[in-house]
Amino acid sequence: MTDPFSPGEFFHVYSRTNGAELLFRTEENYTYFLQKYQDHCSLYFSTLAYCLLPNHFHFLIRVEENAEPEAALSAFSNFLNGYAKAYNKLYDRHGGLFQRKFKRKQVDQESYLSQVIIYIHRNPQKHGIVEDFKNWKFSSYNGLISLKTTKLDRDFILDWFGGLEQFKKVHELEQAADFPEEMSLE
Repeated sequence: MTDPFSPGEFFHVYSRTNGAELLFRTEENYTYFLQKYQDHCSLYFSTLAYCLLPNHFHFLIRVEENAEPEAALSAFSNFLNGYAKAYNKLYDRHGGLFQRKFKRKQVDQESYLSQVIIYIHRNPQKHGIVEDFKNWKFSSYNGLISLKTTKLDRDFILDWFGGLEQFKKVHELEQAADFPEEMSLE
């Protein structure tokens, strides 16, 4: 039994596709995925960070204080099921899109919270998708450093790191690429 989405708690939520199958084939798929997430999950979660990669995704969320844990769990499951059904219909495919039910790990230590945020943002570079993670457009990194309106909890994140410049600086540190094995999707 996995821990429920407890109100006020932080969770690193992630999943990957079956085999080497793509989760996103076009830019529209990425956009639709984020829209489905917003439609299903915005009442239950504050989004702190995310990264969408060709065959997997990561979210760092904080469960809203008034969220019922089972309803929050259902909302996230419904989001993924809704995306998978639309994806299957669009690409005339059948069967499960995701390797397993999504995983979630409670982030209950301050140092771990910082690590998860950096890990999520640097993930495209770690996987060799881009040379510089800042160039990956399907990540919350650029939304957090911009002045544009966002649905991310930008104020919390920037305050957490001590401001915009410190946020950028810690993401650039070489050791930011080294993370505990437990963060791996494998």
